[in-house]
Amino acid sequence: MSGCFHCGEPLPAGAEFSALLEGEPRHFCCPGCQAVAETIIDCGLGSYYQHRTSTAPKADALPDELRRLQHYDLDEIQQDFVLERDHLREVQLSISGLTCAACAWLIERHLSQEPGVSLIQVNTTTERARLRWDQRQTRLSTLLAAFAHIGYQARPFLPHQQEQDYNREVRSYLLRLGVAGIASMQVMMVGFALYEDLFPDIDPGLVQLFRWVSLWLSIPVMGYSALPFYRNAWRGLKNGALNMDLPVSLAMLFAFIASMYATVTATGEVYYECVSMFAFLLLTGRFLEMRAKRRASETTANLTHHIPMLARLETGHDEQEVAARTLQPGQIVRVSPGAVIPADGDILEGRTSVDESMLTGEHLPVSRKVGDPVFAGTTNVESPLRIRVSRRLADARVSEILRAQDDALLDKPKVALLADQLSRYFVAALLLATLGTYLVWLQLDADRAFWVMLSVLVATCPCALSLATPTALTVATSRLTQGGVLVRRAHVLDTLPKATRIVFDKTGTLTQGKVALASVTLLGELPESQALTIAAALETGSEHPIARAFLPYADGNRPVQQRQNHVGRGVSGMVDNHEWRLGSAAWLNPGVTDAGLCVYLANEQGLQARFELTDPLRAEAAELVRRCHEQGLKTTILTGDGSGQADKVAATLGITELRKNVAPDDKLAYLHERANAGDICLMVGDGINDAPVLAGAHASFAMAGGTDIAKNSADAILLGDDLQRLLMARHIAAAARRIIKQNFSWALGYNLVVLPLAAMGHVSPWFAMLGMSASSLIVMSNSLRLSRL
Repeated sequence: MSGCFHCGEPLPAGAEFSALLEGEPRHFCCPGCQAVAETIIDCGLGSYYQHRTSTAPKADALPDELRRLQHYDLDEIQQDFVLERDHLREVQLSISGLTCAACAWLIERHLSQEPGVSLIQVNTTTERARLRWDQRQTRLSTLLAAFAHIGYQARPFLPHQQEQDYNREVRSYLLRLGVAGIASMQVMMVGFALYEDLFPDIDPGLVQLFRWVSLWLSIPVMGYSALPFYRNAWRGLKNGALNMDLPVSLAMLFAFIASMYATVTATGEVYYECVSMFAFLLLTGRFLEMRAKRRASETTANLTHHIPMLARLETGHDEQEVAARTLQPGQIVRVSPGAVIPADGDILEGRTSVDESMLTGEHLPVSRKVGDPVFAGTTNVESPLRIRVSRRLADARVSEILRAQDDALLDKPKVALLADQLSRYFVAALLLATLGTYLVWLQLDADRAFWVMLSVLVATCPCALSLATPTALTVATSRLTQGGVLVRRAHVLDTLPKATRIVFDKTGTLTQGKVALASVTLLGELPESQALTIAAALETGSEHPIARAFLPYADGNRPVQQRQNHVGRGVSGMVDNHEWRLGSAAWLNPGVTDAGLCVYLANEQGLQARFELTDPLRAEAAELVRRCHEQGLKTTILTGDGSGQADKVAATLGITELRKNVAPDDKLAYLHERANAGDICLMVGDGINDAPVLAGAHASFAMAGGTDIAKNSADAILLGDDLQRLLMARHIAAAARRIIKQNFSWALGYNLVVLPLAAMGHVSPWFAMLGMSASSLIVMSNSLRLSRL
């Protein structure tokens, strides 16, 4: 490129503005363009220069931060991380500075007041937010600036940058920890000489010297190591929110200022060693908490690590390596044995086994041949493949799973909302209790009043209470994804343990949905071959499993007009200028009960053919129903099939209740009926006709092989089409509920016990620090037990 790398304008004579970007030397026309390009690369948005269709405008003299944010408004950049639905755009954001539920509440309250924002949800465990806005009313850069206005830094979540951000945060914590640790040890060594019981005859001048030395050693701790606590406390106060860093900051500042006053006036006691060690313990606890959060959300990050950075793209008779995220539908890629498939697509050449465990949780490879779909992130085990790309990486199944899991983590169930409210009010109650304690002790013993108040402030900090719920929910959701259950809405974890009945669709759910034609019985003068091609024409374009049985008989020269779907009955349409209908016996041959699964073909003259179909049961269906009954769950089949096949399936599996020949509206009415009777129902389905009942159930599951509308309506998806995972999900949800109760019991119980003890003066500030830190770590460790289920 002969002109400026950023704006394309000619390079001025003698211009020496250049930089090494992504390993390549680049030249610029001015320092402004150089700064903008460096900022874009530093933000991890280098793909802008690959996707752009024209050069960028010349950089204006904007403030660095504003210039940085404005890059996110470019469509070429947004295509990597923004979804668009109608006029609404949605993005996942990484937020730095989140420490507790009060931070999430503050962000949600502030951003929801911005024009054009239709949704803002924050997860403190993963430190991410989901933001949805109307592009006609506001821009992404404006909303990112709104985060900055309340003291938080938000950037689009880019998986390949997550590791870098985490490592940077770890280095920052370790540096602050190092300063606090070294200074604390020095302060404690000096402070040891100030204990009068050990050294009663020490010279007063020497005592005063040691106090000044302790003060100067404590300043780096108070001014640098403890700075994040002050910032977060001030951020909350400035925006009208009480967070858990407020009592911590007050405790440290009160103790330090009181000690400094005692040093300057040469009166009273000093507690520099307590303050320094308190900061060190707090930072240690926060660092361990950060590591635990990382572990809790690492399943999401691990999914992104399965996607390769490069792909081998065919270009004519040659091939070249390109970035996987630049692949477009229709392009052809080659995948070697043992390599990871870079995009969703269909096999053009080759037959192999594919390890799909990262998507389904099933570790046995599955056979794939020409025409079969394969998915990004899965591993080609045996033979080389040529694959035609069907979807961009941003729309691939693994990306859908990541978005759905993020949605579930951001969607707060009732217990999480209750915890958020409780922790906010608890800080206010703690501050009032602290003030009351101080006023009472002023009357009882003025010399001890300040230090008793300090103990109350420290000991009852609601850190553990804020962590009790979100950590457990995050770990449980990640564990379910590992096990092949994709949770789309968080209330599933609330509902699963309380369920009393599981309601199943039949075809494609309890059966394999691989409907095949067993026999044809002619009932008129129509030849068999013609009956089959007419039936195939009527079923063209249908996603119903029965339609697949007729696909081999389709004739492209026999189109269908005025095709109409009759829900729960069949289809009709005009073929060869005659009206034909294909459907159930209840619709076309009333009064007849077939022993198996049968459909009929009829025209104006009457019935012309009877097709007997087979649909084998899923291998795990019988075991699932048996275990459901063992656990006290009642079972129901709701099916639109009115044939004897429904009775046969129900009898074979031992289903508690069968409702057949029911329309979608009748299925929904049944759920309302059971809800009025006190049942909590889980619905499992896979078809278009199941969408209303999946959306209306207390909680619902769709099969991964089901229709898109069913999966979009369901609360969770069984990724491996394995029904046994329903009970696995119920087990994990019950464990999560139990652990959340344990966390709450511990956090509240600890505070209720320690508060009166501290208020009575029986807890020293030193012991209060240890107790508060230990309480938080106990809650985090208890939540992480879910990852081992």
